[in-house]
Amino acid sequence: MHIILVSDRLATARSIRLTWHHAILFAGAMFATVLVLSSLFSYVTVRHAAEIRLPFLQDMLRAINAEDTQRSKDFVRENLNAMAVKLGEMQAQLLRLDTIGERLAGMAGVKPQDLKAFEAKPDGRGGPLLLPAAMSPTELQRAVDALANQVEAKSDAISMIESQMLEDRIRKSLLPTSLPVAAQWNASAYGWRVDPFTGERAMHEGVDFVAAPGTGISAAAAGVVLTAERHPQYGNLVEIDHGKDLITRYAHASKILVHAGQLVKRGQKIAEVGSTGRSTGPHLHFEVRIRGLAQNPDRFLRMAQTGQRSTHRR
Repeated sequence: MHIILVSDRLATARSIRLTWHHAILFAGAMFATVLVLSSLFSYVTVRHAAEIRLPFLQDMLRAINAEDTQRSKDFVRENLNAMAVKLGEMQAQLLRLDTIGERLAGMAGVKPQDLKAFEAKPDGRGGPLLLPAAMSPTELQRAVDALANQVEAKSDAISMIESQMLEDRIRKSLLPTSLPVAAQWNASAYGWRVDPFTGERAMHEGVDFVAAPGTGISAAAAGVVLTAERHPQYGNLVEIDHGKDLITRYAHASKILVHAGQLVKRGQKIAEVGSTGRSTGPHLHFEVRIRGLAQNPDRFLRMAQTGQRSTHRR
């Protein structure tokens, strides 16, 4: 672009040539000018509106601040309401846990007064959680703290019930309440009888299971093998220690399948029926001893029969 300047003051006409570089520089200068003016306007109006006391600017700023404040309040209120609803749902779940815990306590044999020790105290650390329709942040924090105390109390109670049930399960697993042989034991009961070898009255300190030779003999309860050896009278003998001075004996076996010190489970095969030692025929002689004294195995074995009948009914 050429621009020709003609003036009376000039002896000759002057020509100015504009290129794309000049146009770009001009546009940049215009943009910079607009940017500087707008920044200056914003700085003067926003930062110094209160000082220069322009009513229309102050009204505009108040409207903007009020809108932002209301938007923030609405956002906080929505979140508080959502959290309050969630707290209510969690409290309902805690009530269901109470019902389940009471049933478990009954199954575990825990007394109701034992559970009361874990109930939340009515001193602000627990108790029923009542949620108002509208909650402030402080009320919400208190409700969260109360719910946390309730959860802790329920957790302690359920842990106690779990420990009791585990203890009962371990105790029952160590009691000889499983049949060592799938047969009746009324062939020779516990008590006084006539000895088949001497013909004299003698104490029979166990019960006998008549079964075919080679029939499997199972551990009546879990424990540690105390003895697995040949005995002059008992023949091939296995003794299992179940803890708390309780021992079971399995005598007259044809074959021993475990060794001393071995850990065995309830129902694990430990030997086979035979007629070794002082025996008149193939059978298992089974004894239960506490602190070395013979006990009547009937009271343990009848529990096994009761369990089997219950299983068949189901």
